[in-house]
Amino acid sequence: MQSFYKNKRVLITGSTGFVGSWLCLALNRLNAEVYGIGLKPNTNPNIFNILELDKKIKQKIININNYSEIKLEIESISPDIVFHLAAQPIVKEGYRNPLETFNTNIMGSLNILDICSNLNKSVNLISITTDKCYENEELGNRFLESDSMGGKDPYSASKACTEITSKSFALSFSESRDIKICTARAGNIIGGGDWSNDRIVTDIIESIRNKQNVLLRSPSSVRPWQHVIDVIDGYLKLGVYNSTSSLAFDSFNFGPKEENEIDVKSLTSKLLSSWGKSNTNIEIDNSDHPLESEILRLNSSKAKEILLWEPSMNIDEAILNTAIWYKKFYDNENMYDFSMQQLSEYI
Repeated sequence: MQSFYKNKRVLITGSTGFVGSWLCLALNRLNAEVYGIGLKPNTNPNIFNILELDKKIKQKIININNYSEIKLEIESISPDIVFHLAAQPIVKEGYRNPLETFNTNIMGSLNILDICSNLNKSVNLISITTDKCYENEELGNRFLESDSMGGKDPYSASKACTEITSKSFALSFSESRDIKICTARAGNIIGGGDWSNDRIVTDIIESIRNKQNVLLRSPSSVRPWQHVIDVIDGYLKLGVYNSTSSLAFDSFNFGPKEENEIDVKSLTSKLLSSWGKSNTNIEIDNSDHPLESEILRLNSSKAKEILLWEPSMNIDEAILNTAIWYKKFYDNENMYDFSMQQLSEYI
């Protein structure tokens, strides 16, 4: 993988986000020439600034909905590989701002596809969607890449639409425009550096810091939890695969081992235990909340067979590595060095 990415011009949209920042870090370690497009980080603290990634990559603050501005920037970069992560990624925010969610996740993604496909070169594009893109009847089955797209809430529906439009775009224009598109559908990603609103790890860490009980709105919901570094490893292997694939469009699930499919309450208990002594206990919020899927599971056998990818961390390792990262941060340690250490130990 080192030889593949070395000196490649790699563009990451959504580079200022949680997963985008970890991807920037990994590609920086692989000696790629990394370019970032994203919004200003919207949390304080935020991992992009903590890792001082603006000094490590070439970053521009641009909204992917601004077609003319983003077109000029992408044309000037002329990337070899594009990892498209920019999105409105929060389920509850989709309920609060459905039009913005649909516009960013669908039309913003189409902006990226259209601009990249019109570059005067071959482009390898990896579009990151979500496990929530599937039509979920709550049967508990592990979704295959061939299963129907769907989504009851605005966020999930917008990502299902992104999958459908990406496939349509690839199949319609791959012969006339030199672009190959893969979509990546990962499970619920945890790890150090996520302070986004309405995320369970954020809520737990903030509750510990504020010496308050953590309030769970969906304690029995089962999710495919996995550490961000496991997922980044999958994305990078997908980038290598897509460079030589004969397919105009393909899609891959990146889910955890079966043992990592635990409910929200179990995840919370394990994270509190990994943190150590605290005054935080679990409370259940029984008030009404917007609809979310109760059970999500992914079948990742395709990634294992074709990409030779499978997650390395079990649930306890994923949670422990997450807890340690935050403890190091609040102990004022050098987080760039420590994050690089976590990457190196994984490899």
